Amino acid sequence: MGISERKEREKIDKKQLIRSAAMKMFLEDGYAKTSIRNIADAIEYSPGTIYLYYKDKDELLYEVQRDAYGKLLEEFRTKAKHKDPVKRLMQIGKTYVAFGLANPELYDLMFIIRAPMNVDEELHKDNGGDSFDYLLTCLKECIDKDLLRVKDVDLCALQTWSVAHGLVSLNLRCRLKMMAEEKEMPKILNSAIEDYVKLLIK
Repeated sequence: MGISERKEREKIDKKQLIRSAAMKMFLEDGYAKTSIRNIADAIEYSPGTIYLYYKDKDELLYEVQRDAYGKLLEEFRTKAKHKDPVKRLMQIGKTYVAFGLANPELYDLMFIIRAPMNVDEELHKDNGGDSFDYLLTCLKECIDKDLLRVKDVDLCALQTWSVAHGLVSLNLRCRLKMMAEEKEMPKILNSAIEDYVKLLIK
């Protein structure tokens, strides 16, 4: 490995170390309470070193969120791969719900708190795009095979995501306690996903 390759490798490793520390502190202490100095102290760097790689906390949050969306995408690829696109659509919904319930702090970081404000607008379009495309691809296959009542894939993707997000968010904010005990919620939310998809089927 040459000098330039080694320096690039070291840069990547440092950025990963910073992102890992930031994610840990964002999850444990909350985004608002975490500062660049806190993160620097945790990994024994100077704040100036972090600013060499990230211009501010918003840019760092964007990168942390991108890593989190990657985890969600991997869940989709692993657990939502049925050959039947309608059954895969149900799997996507249930996988999304399971991910949110299993990772409440991470889900909050990804979808509940305000998006980073000081990041280029074009970058925002890319963050989480692969995960959303996984849903879009499945819906497009369903529509192309004339399996669903809907024809507008973008609108259907928005509706489907809104249903799954609403279920997870309501539960994470303890708004569903009047319905059932916590241990019963995964089953209830999965049933809601199933019923929603059934409404779409011709």
